[in-house]
Amino acid sequence: MFFQLNLGGEPAITKDFRINEEIRAREVRVIDGEGSQLGIFSSRDALRLAEEKQLDLVEIAPAAKPPVCKMMDFGKYKYEQSKREKEARKKQKTISVKEVKLRPNIEDHDFEVKARNAVRFLKDGDKVKATIIFRGREIVHTQLGQKLLKRLAEYVKEYSLIERQPKLEGKNMIMILSPKQEGLKGDA
Repeated sequence: MFFQLNLGGEPAITKDFRINEEIRAREVRVIDGEGSQLGIFSSRDALRLAEEKQLDLVEIAPAAKPPVCKMMDFGKYKYEQSKREKEARKKQKTISVKEVKLRPNIEDHDFEVKARNAVRFLKDGDKVKATIIFRGREIVHTQLGQKLLKRLAEYVKEYSLIERQPKLEGKNMIMILSPKQEGLKGDA
């Protein structure tokens, strides 16, 4: 059983938990719905007290001596917990990595098209992996690839930060650009 206390003071039950008749301890410390301690009761008396108030008895700290149980509407608690999790998932932005592939002897217009695509990806909040592909004897001229990647970084500097400097990996030279926070869609 794993239990945590979240910032609101409510127990954030993360795994197995015992409620009502599943509580095995003979004596339990009981906390009411508002968070005030009622004292130590036998588990039967605590369960009876919770049933009188039409609430569930939930074991929130099984490792304590005696275990701590709270009276709450457990169904309502689980529902609110799932709503909070859904809301948190909605606010998450998954950042994907988009790739822009270039050749060392690329023409100016082709370069600008690729650079505009990189800007669009960065504005959407995605990372950009710029790859220079060397074929055959082009690998001898890696300085051309570095010059091209620096030119790309200069073109998109308003929207990005260089997360990883240009580095040769086999026959490819790779640079990773991450979006600047103020350049993202929906900000400002």
